[in-house]
Amino acid sequence: MPRPGQVKPETDERLSDRIAVGLLTRTFPPELVDRVVAECGRSGLRTRLLPPRVVVYFVLAMCLFSGQGYEEVARLLTQGLTWAKRWSGSWQVPSTAAISRARVKLGPEPLRALFTEVARPLATEETRGARYGRWRLVAIDGTVFDVPDSEQNAAYFGRPKTHRTERCAYPQVRMVALAECGTHAITAATLGPLSSSEPALARGLFSHLGEGDLLLADRGFTGVELWRAASAGGADLLWRIRSHQILPVREELPDGSYVSEIVVAKDRKRADPTPVRVVEYTLHGTGFPEQDTPYRLITTILDPEAAPAADLAALYHERWEIETTLDELKTHQRGPAQVLRSRSPDGVEQEVWGHLLVHYAIRSLMHDTADASQLDADRLSFTRSLRLARRQVTAQAAFSP
Repeated sequence: MPRPGQVKPETDERLSDRIAVGLLTRTFPPELVDRVVAECGRSGLRTRLLPPRVVVYFVLAMCLFSGQGYEEVARLLTQGLTWAKRWSGSWQVPSTAAISRARVKLGPEPLRALFTEVARPLATEETRGARYGRWRLVAIDGTVFDVPDSEQNAAYFGRPKTHRTERCAYPQVRMVALAECGTHAITAATLGPLSSSEPALARGLFSHLGEGDLLLADRGFTGVELWRAASAGGADLLWRIRSHQILPVREELPDGSYVSEIVVAKDRKRADPTPVRVVEYTLHGTGFPEQDTPYRLITTILDPEAAPAADLAALYHERWEIETTLDELKTHQRGPAQVLRSRSPDGVEQEVWGHLLVHYAIRSLMHDTADASQLDADRLSFTRSLRLARRQVTAQAAFSP
């Protein structure tokens, strides 16, 4: 209701043009959304009930309020605006069918383009826990999302088999992401069907790496060709390697590491080797299981004075930050064990990009807060920040973007 003495002004603005979603419009301003929509060829008339800009913000709100129905999400977007009728005629919450049609017309391209436009590294020189020496720490990893069991999704994405070779209940979309270890910001991602391997999808992310980056990866990202592709832009690498890989000792180094080389499987004469430095170590103490073989890491940093072996062994475990990042995205933001709601491949991709955009917005806010307070972002709660973002949507809905 209006405050005492307040007069509702007369104007031709529609309610759909006054939808604001708090943190999301801070990170993704309306003018940027409009430009991206236009560049993707999805522009529409502003007089329509669901113009493209509003549909973009609806998808973001749908991912922010994961688990809520379409019409409830629309109500949350417009809550608090009943008194401020600054539009011509009446406005009603769109039906589920109308929202579904609008999402189909929008497609995944504007959400993907918006992520590409906005998602940038957040860490600065002052960001705590984000760097080691001259390197910014980044990690790469993959995950899958369960999607609705529709014929389209099953045909496009495929589904895993159980240990008894029975088919699983839901098809799955695979995602590989690149994230900053210090801020948990996902700065690049790529999607594909379940049959796509994580190394194959990872190749699409290496262009986002450059000098001053140190990429951490687990044993799933091995192979000389992948190694060369990841380091081609000047980034340094620190990857765990499988225990059966042959790593001949070419030079022992004073810190206990040694220089070796890796070759492609078919190069049995080792005619085209790539030099690497190997760090081997074991973990002992309460809580650590007994190890039959040591951990083995390989790195492009050949100089032990630039990065001693003990430092690299400790540093590798920063890779777990991306595991936490994916848990934030899938468990806390999407909801534990929830299935995405889209029944078509385009809708699934649109929804995943929406989740990535929402996560980036929240992590951007957390980074700004941590830097301003001179804190490590790890000390801030993602769950509390998510709740704050949800409150902002309803509390700030009456303010024009």
